[in-house]
Amino acid sequence: MAGQTRMLPLTEDREASSPAHTTGILPAQVIRALLQAREIQSAVLVEDSQIQPASIDLRLGKMAYRVRASFLPGKDHRVLDKVAALSMGEIDLAAGAILEKDCVYIVPLIEHLALSSRISAFANPKSSIGRLDIFTRLITDHATEFDRVRPGYRGPLYAEISPRAFSVVVREASRMNQLRFQRGSPLSSDTALKELHKQVGLVDREPAEANIANGLAITVDLMGSAAAPVIGYKAKRHAGIIDIDKIGFYEPVEFWDPIRPDPSGGIILNPGDFHILASKEAITVPPGYAAEMMAYDTLVGEFRVHYAGFFDPGFGYAASAGTKAVLEVRSHEVPFAIEDGQIVGRLSYERLTEIPDKLYGADIGSSYQRQGLALSKHFKRP
Repeated sequence: MAGQTRMLPLTEDREASSPAHTTGILPAQVIRALLQAREIQSAVLVEDSQIQPASIDLRLGKMAYRVRASFLPGKDHRVLDKVAALSMGEIDLAAGAILEKDCVYIVPLIEHLALSSRISAFANPKSSIGRLDIFTRLITDHATEFDRVRPGYRGPLYAEISPRAFSVVVREASRMNQLRFQRGSPLSSDTALKELHKQVGLVDREPAEANIANGLAITVDLMGSAAAPVIGYKAKRHAGIIDIDKIGFYEPVEFWDPIRPDPSGGIILNPGDFHILASKEAITVPPGYAAEMMAYDTLVGEFRVHYAGFFDPGFGYAASAGTKAVLEVRSHEVPFAIEDGQIVGRLSYERLTEIPDKLYGADIGSSYQRQGLALSKHFKRP
């Protein structure tokens, strides 16, 4: 919120050790408690770096299965039952292996769950994975939905992985998706979101200018500025292989074509093309909240936006004016024209049960705080 002093909501000035709410998203210190209580289980020691402010990074197991098609097991089946029927072979990930673009793989994860009856969970790809256009979803036994873990679930976790833009190298213990936990079902409303925006400034717009209706509207920047003349990137069709564990390693020009502003103020999204764009808004997620971008909204157009939708507590908070959202955008069946300032998605905010003992930012090695338009952390920075 331009020109205003940011203030925490009243619920956020409490000690992190004293839960402010009985329901909500669980913060880092409670995730550690779930590990101690063995509601999160692992045969391999969970590293502290896996625990994010409001989620835990999940790790690939030692074996991947190439399958003919994506699937959900349904309430009467386990994931491995379906894998047995659809498998095209096994791939050992111990020393690293190539997952080819446009193919589908199922990978058992190292972490398992034994949740209590009031705790559920939901998953998303990590930001760096979404920016590589790797379609990654969580599956559980007897699931009827992707990326959702029902309350009280006890059993293994699996990642469905389908690289779309580039073939990639992964290995045992690579981290591709993350899991948030929720106690109960806290109610959220546009009225509460409007009040939160007045208190904190969720985007750099005055309260009367913010579009809040079933979430906070986010628009796309297709004009850029004299200081930032590139407004986006389009993935090259026939690029090389990317090792997802190599950081700051690859030359962007080998994998991406820069997009510059068009005099019309818009661009056309062609089916099959993958774009990295940025929001016009600078976004803030205050310490007592977590946010998620809706991946696809049929009300705004025939395209998918933001494969990796989690925004951690503290995102943009250290920056006085917030941080831009980077958008992963792919059109569906038909070419679709988008214009500068067009709504491309909506951001929902959920409160945490208490303030996390770690926040998104440089202190915990977060890659995208204070970002503008930015490719994934695998690429060299200018």
